[in-house]
Amino acid sequence: MARRSIEERLAQLEAQRKTLQARLGKQERARDTRRKILLGALVLHRLETSGDGEFSKRLGDWLMRELPGFLTRDDDKALFADLLKPPSEEPAPVKADT
Repeated sequence: MARRSIEERLAQLEAQRKTLQARLGKQERARDTRRKILLGALVLHRLETSGDGEFSKRLGDWLMRELPGFLTRDDDKALFADLLKPPSEEPAPVKADT
């Protein structure tokens, strides 16, 4: 049986290294994506169900200030349209003429 040359073995090891690097990169991207999803879920949950109205208001105000500069694509802005519009003001009570 012929022994592989050192160059062939090095080439094989380099190919394995590249494969493992690619797998590691994929795992890191998946982990980063999962973190972003969970953080976003927490923020949305706090906005929708928080018992602390002041905190929810401050969080909503912060998002209205920060999101327009962060979001660049129209499709992304459309996803957050409900958070980007200012809260509607309550209409003034109508006085009946007497």
